[in-house]
Amino acid sequence: MTDPVHSLLLVIVIAAVTAAIRFLPFLVFHRHTPKTVLYLGEVLPYAIIGMLVVYCLKNISFAGSTHALPEVFAVLLTVLLHKWKHNTLLSILSGTLFYMFLVQVVF
Repeated sequence: MTDPVHSLLLVIVIAAVTAAIRFLPFLVFHRHTPKTVLYLGEVLPYAIIGMLVVYCLKNISFAGSTHALPEVFAVLLTVLLHKWKHNTLLSILSGTLFYMFLVQVVF
């Protein structure tokens, strides 16, 4: 099997498994969803975002050449944009693009 075909099949399988895992609770509990599942559906997205923030910022060095300015500015933009628009996708995408711009062009 060629590499592009193998890669495409791998992405399809991963996407299918991810979708199945996400939709499985709704299919299993289609009539009455237990309170535990509803609770986890409310709190897990925030916990996952918190873990991603910690993971992304764990290796910041304030003593480095940029003094962590790209990271700080990108986080500030993300937080301010999210507080203003209340759109998670927009704020994360904007913060990421701004960070990449700062790292590649400014610093």
